[in-house]
Amino acid sequence: MIDLDNKEETLHHPPGDVEIQNQQDEPREPMLQAAPAIEAGPAPEPAAPAPAPEAPAGGEEEEEVTMSELYEESLRRVQEGEVVRGRIVSLTKDYVMVDIGYKSEGQIPISEFTSPDGEVTAKVGDQVEALLESREDEEGPLMLSKIKASRLKVWEEISYAYHNEGVVEGTITAKVKGGFSVDLGGITAFLPGSQVDLVPVRHPDSLIGQKFTFHVLKFNRKRRNVVLSRRTLLEKAKNEAKATLLATLEEGKVVEGVVKNITDYGIFVDLGGLDGLLHVTDLSYGRIRHPGDLFKVGDTITVKVLSFDKDKERISLGLKQLHPDPWTMVQERYPIGAVVTGKVVSLTDYGAFVELEPGVEGLIHISEMSWTRKIRHPSQILSAGDVVEVKILEVEPQRKRISLSLRQVEPNPWEVIGDKYPVGSVIEGKIKNITDFGIFIGIDEGIDGLVHISDISWTKRFKHPSEIFKKGQTVQAKVLAIDKENERFSLSIKELNPNPWETIDQRYPVGAVVSGPITNITDFGLFVEIEEGIEGLVHISEYSRDKEKTASLKVGEVIRAKVIHCSPQERRIGLSIRRLETEEEQRTYRDYLKGSQEATTSLGDLLRESLGDSESRKNGPK
Repeated sequence: MIDLDNKEETLHHPPGDVEIQNQQDEPREPMLQAAPAIEAGPAPEPAAPAPAPEAPAGGEEEEEVTMSELYEESLRRVQEGEVVRGRIVSLTKDYVMVDIGYKSEGQIPISEFTSPDGEVTAKVGDQVEALLESREDEEGPLMLSKIKASRLKVWEEISYAYHNEGVVEGTITAKVKGGFSVDLGGITAFLPGSQVDLVPVRHPDSLIGQKFTFHVLKFNRKRRNVVLSRRTLLEKAKNEAKATLLATLEEGKVVEGVVKNITDYGIFVDLGGLDGLLHVTDLSYGRIRHPGDLFKVGDTITVKVLSFDKDKERISLGLKQLHPDPWTMVQERYPIGAVVTGKVVSLTDYGAFVELEPGVEGLIHISEMSWTRKIRHPSQILSAGDVVEVKILEVEPQRKRISLSLRQVEPNPWEVIGDKYPVGSVIEGKIKNITDFGIFIGIDEGIDGLVHISDISWTKRFKHPSEIFKKGQTVQAKVLAIDKENERFSLSIKELNPNPWETIDQRYPVGAVVSGPITNITDFGLFVEIEEGIEGLVHISEYSRDKEKTASLKVGEVIRAKVIHCSPQERRIGLSIRRLETEEEQRTYRDYLKGSQEATTSLGDLLRESLGDSESRKNGPK
């Protein structure tokens, strides 16, 4: 953890760096500078000595001593732990040999020049900077380190950046507790999670491997602690951009920004230091379901400044305002009566909206969708995305409304149906629907005719048409009437045959005796079928006087009765069992009386004939 108040860092890095004095908690000292690098090559010659008397014998040995002293003197200027510069002269299996201008060559482990792939990057003749680790002595050769020289240089850059408000570059290498590890060229630093960005990072793993510029928040070389911040640099850049934006922004100006966030009501656009709102109503002149259908976070977008409140730093943006309003030309482009093509963009309970061009939509009301079909919802015939032809009925540019018709693109079939199926003609079609009040027969595309329940049969009695017909059954019917205004087509099935009730009084006159099965027995009487579909009523007052006989009557039993009433207009036939029985009894009695008289007359005649014969015999010839 990092205590920012006490400025104590507890993040410890692994050992291996060259330690120098802590530069954080003590008074600031001049930055540590590397000693001047000694170029490879022959040692500089000493200054020419002043003229002297000739040297005694043995001068060559004194000259050799002087040369050795010069080499020693040049090396004394470079201490262990300082950086020197040299030239690579050769490569061995384990070392890279570097000439730093010393009497012997320095050695750098070849591993410091080996890439992760195992490739040796050192080449003979390359210049290299290295840290002098140890001088040549009886214990070993002159040892150098390129890595430690690089680390020392990085520490100096970090120190400079910390004390002078500078920056350092590094690569995020791993995610650790509370933040990230950053490689600063061999030095591992800590980047707190709160210092990564201006907003919380949603996908932290995506930062690993990326290279950024950082500000040094904390620096403790002795403890090898470095704490970085990227947020401070972003805030600084944002404030600078904000100041520039505030100085140049004005209403009506066209600017470029980046989509920062998308909501249901609009898009927030980063203009560089300040965010502006692009409301959903200012995205397009047409219909927008959701701003996310047009843009995504990170997209670059060009917008127009609609309003700018400098005190509250609020900016309203517009996208559609970059183009002319298409409604200004709709009357010229879409005259009333014209037939145009459009795309269905949405459906409602009361109709369908059709896009005629980007930003211009018209409404097909549900009543203007079909001449013949009963449309309960537009989805019955249309779907979003359908391309349709429509007729312009009305244009209101001020209210941005256009009324359209789908059905008026074609002629009204009700205007010509009368010519095709005149009254009195017979049609044939399939039963489309059966209701309590009748049946519907399909006539033409979208036109159905109704056979009312009263027009199904002259004589048959039924409670529901389904007792006689089935859906899909093909039937014939006669055209009774066509109401074009109310779009009604009346048919009749019973009119295909003559009305049997017109001549019923001729077939069954009053006084005629009929017979038939009992079809129904009610509280007020019983019905007798005298022919198919025609029934007569025997009222209870016309029952037989024989109560036992009356009580034994059953449905289906065949009885005889006398016609006592017949009305073709009322379609009623009154029958009587009682009157028939009375008439038959009277007839039997008359027949009996007539028979008795005939019998009496015949006996008298016989007696008279017999007496006459007897007298004739008495008065015969003598």
